[in-house]
Amino acid sequence: MAADSDISALQGHDDSQAEMMSERCILVDYDGNSIGSETKLNCHFREGLLHRAFSVLIFNSEGGLLVQKRSDDKITFPSVWANTCCSHPLDIPGENGDVVTGVVNAAKRKLHQELGISEGQLSEIELRHLGSFLYECRWDADWIEREVDHVLVAIADGIEVDPNPNEISSTKWVAGPEIAEMMRGDGFWEDQIVAPWFRLLWSEFFEEYYPDMHKIPAREGVIQFGEVDMGGNSVAPGQNLLDAIAFHREHVEEVIMQSLGKMKQQRLHGAMTHLFSGGGKRLRATLPRLVGEAVGEAHEGHYTLGASIEIIHNFTLVHDDLMDQDPIRRGLEAVHVAYDDSTAINAGDAMLAVAFEILAESRDIDSDKLAFLVRAIGEMVRNVADGQQEDISFESRDEVSEDEYIAMITGKTSVMFETCAGTGSILAGASPEIVDNMEKWGLNLGLCFQLMDDLIDITGDTATLGKPAGSDIVQGKKTLIAIHALQCDEDMPAFRMAYGAGKCTDDELLSAVQELHDSGSIQYAKDRAMHHHSLAHECLDKLPDSPAVSVLRELTDFQLIRIN
Repeated sequence: MAADSDISALQGHDDSQAEMMSERCILVDYDGNSIGSETKLNCHFREGLLHRAFSVLIFNSEGGLLVQKRSDDKITFPSVWANTCCSHPLDIPGENGDVVTGVVNAAKRKLHQELGISEGQLSEIELRHLGSFLYECRWDADWIEREVDHVLVAIADGIEVDPNPNEISSTKWVAGPEIAEMMRGDGFWEDQIVAPWFRLLWSEFFEEYYPDMHKIPAREGVIQFGEVDMGGNSVAPGQNLLDAIAFHREHVEEVIMQSLGKMKQQRLHGAMTHLFSGGGKRLRATLPRLVGEAVGEAHEGHYTLGASIEIIHNFTLVHDDLMDQDPIRRGLEAVHVAYDDSTAINAGDAMLAVAFEILAESRDIDSDKLAFLVRAIGEMVRNVADGQQEDISFESRDEVSEDEYIAMITGKTSVMFETCAGTGSILAGASPEIVDNMEKWGLNLGLCFQLMDDLIDITGDTATLGKPAGSDIVQGKKTLIAIHALQCDEDMPAFRMAYGAGKCTDDELLSAVQELHDSGSIQYAKDRAMHHHSLAHECLDKLPDSPAVSVLRELTDFQLIRIN
């Protein structure tokens, strides 16, 4: 975070624009709730801070939209074409109370200050709130936008503008095909830059309904776009995360393959290493090291720890695929298919033994920490088994509550992330308070991860997933999506026909998924995933900023990308 006294960031910039960087924006969490305030400088400099913003679109009755080109003097996103007006509500009376009232009041303040629209005309304009969306876009190494942007729309004729040249270099009314050309970058717009937030809000809120602006429905919740590029396209996790995972994955995979090399029986060794040939990000394998670097002293023992947990994770996948009779994993045949059921069971058992063996043999893990690690990982395996058995029991039950489902995935999935974070902290010499905080981070990261896996299962495809798309529906899995749908009062014939059917046609599955969208069941699960995503970030907020903590933030936001 940039310090308020770090005026060097503003040197060389327009004095008026630099002065406005002392205004205090409203900080928000990932659900858009206010959590404090900070200077505009700190909200936009380097890593930035998530804050509240607004975007206004004013149309005339003929479908014309007033757009503006930001001044060359703007510090962030200069000379970029954007919607009618975009800025921030401030931490001042009238703008820091009720959210909708605050953004409307702020919008009218900026419409007058930027575009010179008279207060008399503004009093006659009705700004309608359509919803909000979260996005992040970097302008350059120093400046970034990280906003929950509230969308406001108005239809008004006879608007007279007198743009402030310090804010706006040009205005233009666009209508009909020219708006599409603007978004595509055709014709006049070929050499112009269109703001990424404008592209996002147009495609999400307006494109389907234009030019009938009256029919645009208001949206609940915060639409999550995550990090986007200048074209408004979702981008991969930050380069720091990609570099860190790539570097540590190479080291930990070497430890994994050496460890599994303990098994000399050729067929059993092949079964034990089979899933590792399918690639994977190795999140669990690298996570202890990433956490260790963020909270203390990381060392070679973190690679052994990561290898142990990753081997156990793959052992659970081998048995999980066998129990569920899933034929594909990571684009490969499941182990029980590539070999046979008995070999798959035996391979999983051997992998569990190796995972504990390499911990005990490591020269890089102090004896005073070994007992804690063995106990923590043993507890993790027990909880995973407990969660798996609960999942099995759900198959024969007519009803499963949301609380029961969350408890099940806490054991089956989330506890592994919790253990990675907690043991990685312990091994790095972190204090008990930090260990506890990182365990909470890992737990919420894992819950978010599993809830998004459920979403991806019914919205992805087999090639992308590396397992059958929609398998949770046809197998009758009690996911949060299904629990919500089964408790829904709406008639959902396609879903109820496909759910638990064992198999169905692509068209039948497509109809079932559409009903899950229409009923709000998919959105309900996505909102719950984003709740845990927000809680995970709150844990990271308690750590001092550092490059290693930024990597963990990027990893947390990677979960966001998986559902967009």
